[in-house]
Parts: sequence; C-alpha cells; structure tokens
Amino acid sequence: MDDDIPYLLLTPGPLTTTRTVKQVMLQDFCTWDDDYNCIVTDIRQRLVRLATDQPGYTSVLMQGSGTFTVEATLGSVVPRQGKVLVVNNGAYGARIALICQRLEIDCVTIEQQEDEPADPVRIDDALAEGGFSHLAVVHCETTTGMLNPVVQLGAVARRHHVKFIVDAMSSFGGIPMTIEQLQADFLISSSNKCIQGVPGFGFVIAARRALEETQGRARSLSLDLFDQWREMEEHGGKWRFTSPTHVVRAFAQALDELDEEGGVAARHQRYCDNHRTLVAGMRSLGYETLVAPENQSPIITSFLYPADNRFSFDELYQALKARRFVIYPGKVSHADTFRIGTIGNVYPEDIRSLVDSLREVVDCNL
Repeated sequence: MDDDIPYLLLTPGPLTTTRTVKQVMLQDFCTWDDDYNCIVTDIRQRLVRLATDQPGYTSVLMQGSGTFTVEATLGSVVPRQGKVLVVNNGAYGARIALICQRLEIDCVTIEQQEDEPADPVRIDDALAEGGFSHLAVVHCETTTGMLNPVVQLGAVARRHHVKFIVDAMSSFGGIPMTIEQLQADFLISSSNKCIQGVPGFGFVIAARRALEETQGRARSLSLDLFDQWREMEEHGGKWRFTSPTHVVRAFAQALDELDEEGGVAARHQRYCDNHRTLVAGMRSLGYETLVAPENQSPIITSFLYPADNRFSFDELYQALKARRFVIYPGKVSHADTFRIGTIGNVYPEDIRSLVDSLREVVDCNL
C-alpha cells in the first residue's frame, strides 16, 4: 500500500485507484475542445471492443452514478406499453424494480433469497405467461457478492423474444464476458468499478439497432439515452450537457492501465487471487462466508458475524480504518453480515495485510 494513501478501500466502488489515474485529473478540460471529445470517442470505441469483436454495436456514456445510468436505460428503452420482468434477489435488483415503479413502468418481480442465484426455470415459466417486453437482472449482486447466471438467463430471454437488460455494474471489466455470450441487448456499468476509474459517469453498450429503436421513448430530458447517444454520434463525442471532464480523463487512463495489466482476463485472475487469499485468511480467524462458493464472485464477499455476542461491526470498522483498511457493512435482510471488496488497485499482499490487522484486532479482544 502506498504510504501517501490514508486507507485502502476494500469496497465494491468507489475503490482504490492508482496514483497515475489520480494524477491525470490535475489537468482541466473544456467540454467543447476537440482533443477532449476525441478522448470520449476513443473511450466509447474501447468499451465496445471490451464487450464484443462483432460489428453493429455501440456505446453511450451518461453523467451520474451507476444508478443514474440504470434509470436512464429503463426509462429510455422500455416503451409506454412495455412490461419488465425483474429478478430481485438483492438490493440492486430491488432498486431496478423501484425505478420501474417511480417511472410508472409496468413490472413484475421474481423474488428470491439474497444468497440464492436467479432460477432460470422460474424466469422461463414467468416469461411463458406472455406480455413481457424486457427482462432485467443484476449480474453481480454486491448486496452479497453473488453472481446470477446471466448466460442462462440470456438464452431464456432470447427464447421468449424479450429484450435483455443486464446490470453489469460490478462485473464488467473484471469478469470475462462478451455481449454475445450474455445475449444482452443492453449492458450497463460505470466508471468506478472494475475498470478502476473514479465515480462520475456510467455507460451502456448495446446493439446499434436496439438503441435506434428507442428514439422518443425517454421519460426524462436529462436521462434520455437515445438523445445522449445521438449527440455523441453526430458531434464527435460531445455530451448534451456538462460532462465530468476530469472523470472522463481518469477513465481513459484506467483503460490504458487495464491494457497494461493484460486485459480483463489478467485482472480477473488478480481479483480471484485476492478473493482466495481473503477467504482463506478470514476462515483461519473463524469467519464464514454467506454465499456458496459456486455462486460467489471475486468482487466482494459477505461474511457472517461471529457467534460471539460481543462482536460490534462499528468497532471492527473503526479499528480496521485506524489500521488503514476500509470495509463495508452488510445489506442482507435475513442474516448479520459485513462485506469486504477485493477489486481496485488491490493485490494479494494487501489482503494478507488486512488479515494480519484483523488478527491484531481479534487478539485485542475487540
């Protein structure tokens, strides 16, 4: 860990970034400048190449957090008469359903336990009843760190001729995937996750034809995905409204560093190494994981509270923060958990240092 970093963010994003990603934000950019807009265009092209090597795909960037981009997608691609089937097995699936409700989009939820992956059979049965235009699912539910079986769900969606919306917020760039494997029509992520940029915008990768079909559907001016895409297409990377220029430049640097690391496969391997080191270390201290290993992502891991009634997450959090590690509280409704992320500019030696620090805390009878 760099000595000038006050603490390491062991979270699912925002996350610890490299010094070089931070440094490029020291330069200011004009949103109308050709050099800046060329950076935007290059980012859009590189994102598409990360998702597919096939022609006919495009990408669009949207200001705000990842949730802004999820809302932009739902509010822009689902027609007024459309109906969405939403997989709800975590806080972010629930958020998709809430967005639909706020936007008055007809939706039905498939409810499952937060540590239970989506069931393709249940979803197949629900879509067979007819009337749905879209299926929406979160790939990596950071509520728990669980992975949903998006490849199988994409096949189900295709069989029923519904559009497939995949929230890949916490997985794209960190878990190998192609848009063809997922059979996704709209793939959503953001700048501050596995590509290891900083917060400020999200993005959507989609088939050009699917995006063109959405013209005029948007329920919002600012979050009109089609109009944002058309502006970027027709004006060489220009955003409709003020763009997060520093964030964009940092993201371009983060993409360079992803390439230097060896691409998504190499980054995924590092994240897996981080996760294995974490789980082994935590189990040596008596902590157990919530999610079954076959459903667990290398992104973030939920750990059950120990049986000791003296355990306090707040005390643990403060003790680890004092030792320069920041972890996450739990979000699971049926169990007491806390979470530790393993993405960002984090390596197995950092995870071993975390476990050593936690051992110190335990030895102090926290």
